[in-house]
Amino acid sequence: MDAIFDGSLSFTSLILLFGALALALSFEFVNGFHDTANAVATVIYTKSLKPTQAVIWSGSWNFLGVLSSSGAVAFGVIALLPVELILDVGSGPGFAMVFSLLLSAIIWNLGTWYLGLPASSSHTLIGSIVGVGLMNSYLAERPFGDGVNWGKVHDTAMALLVSPVVGFVLAGLLVIIGKKLISDKRLFEEAPKEGQAPPFWIRGLLILTCTSVSFAHGSNDGQKGMGLIMLVLIGIVPAGFALDLAAPAPTIAGIQQSSVRATEIFTHLSEGQTVEVGDAKVVLSSFLRTGKVEPQVYAAAAVESALITKDLEGVESFNRLSAEQRRVVRTETYLVTETVNKLNKGNKLPDGEDKALLLGLAKSMKSVTSFIPTWVKAAVAIALGLGTMIGWKRIVVTVGEKIGKAHLTYGQGASAELVAALCIGAADNFGLPVSTTHILSSGIAGTMAANRSGLQKETLRNILLAWVLTLPACVLLGATLFGASLYFVLHFLG
Repeated sequence: MDAIFDGSLSFTSLILLFGALALALSFEFVNGFHDTANAVATVIYTKSLKPTQAVIWSGSWNFLGVLSSSGAVAFGVIALLPVELILDVGSGPGFAMVFSLLLSAIIWNLGTWYLGLPASSSHTLIGSIVGVGLMNSYLAERPFGDGVNWGKVHDTAMALLVSPVVGFVLAGLLVIIGKKLISDKRLFEEAPKEGQAPPFWIRGLLILTCTSVSFAHGSNDGQKGMGLIMLVLIGIVPAGFALDLAAPAPTIAGIQQSSVRATEIFTHLSEGQTVEVGDAKVVLSSFLRTGKVEPQVYAAAAVESALITKDLEGVESFNRLSAEQRRVVRTETYLVTETVNKLNKGNKLPDGEDKALLLGLAKSMKSVTSFIPTWVKAAVAIALGLGTMIGWKRIVVTVGEKIGKAHLTYGQGASAELVAALCIGAADNFGLPVSTTHILSSGIAGTMAANRSGLQKETLRNILLAWVLTLPACVLLGATLFGASLYFVLHFLG
């Protein structure tokens, strides 16, 4: 925080910085009452907790989930952005990118929330990122779509198809298995009675599943805002956030020493090709956009590795580097890390000890660049938790009353939330941004089908339509706002 208020930033930079931070926190605030409403719907409609109790409880566990998150999803989201905008996020185009993708995601989330439609904030943000990438390739006069992570688009489209099926089938199976194994018929056959709380053990189960979904949602969805905040901080305040200033001396020394060997490995793989120092960044940026492997890629990686070796020679603490040096070292380590990981995915690294060294180097470099300060986690946690407590009702009514024809039973609520919590927790471990909304809403539908309670087809049709339209609508919003934002930044802010 000291780096923000040390007087080194211009007034314009401060305005842009706080504007971007406000938008990122606003996204998480809207995410709170948009997505987390799914977690409280079951405990409210089964009378396990009163509405006020439920949203405060859920908001608190969202808060704790964010604070305990690993950060894997946060930097996974950043990896979806156009590489040249990541490297130059402190520039006009970088600001335009951040503002446009956050604003488009907020607009779509607010629209679906107003209509009471549970839609995915994850897919909203990813669609906005794709839109920015498409417009960026068009404005840069490159092949249309160059630089867009089409693999992630494919994964998102698959999640759009798979996650509702997973939620529907698994939650329905839990109901069927539960009816056979649990003798207490109240769990699946009785609707909650007005003014009467469920039996103690059932109530405890429902509160536990609500807690699990809330915590898992916070640990996964809260990271999306963290990643974007870090991107802004790195671009504007590299002195404080480009590198982890608390990194121990042995880690820095290990990176410097491994970079020496990495230079030798890449030079050998380059087949005698050479790249000028000033061109290495361009070559690796192009590779990260296109994935096209040529000997020049290895030559450029050798150049960047050699620069890391030189820049970190004798450095025991990143505090000894100037703000500009920290920014430069971060760019170098980012390019080498992402290049190694992309080459590894394409099986283009040598086998044996050389491969192990390069992957170990990439892991070490990632540890000093992919960090999240506690105050960033706390700010996002507060925004997400407060959002949960304020705007929950519209989505809750849809999930609790309009998916099935019958009232939600105790067992149905517990089954849907248990499936959602397990799926989100698993995705968090793998660093995958998944949809709480898709899994839980389809899980409710699955329990209704399994219990033969009937489904409201009109509501399901509207929800499915919102899910299908989320990606293309946000692509269009992201592209349009990026073009407009870029024009504004370049013409009015220089």
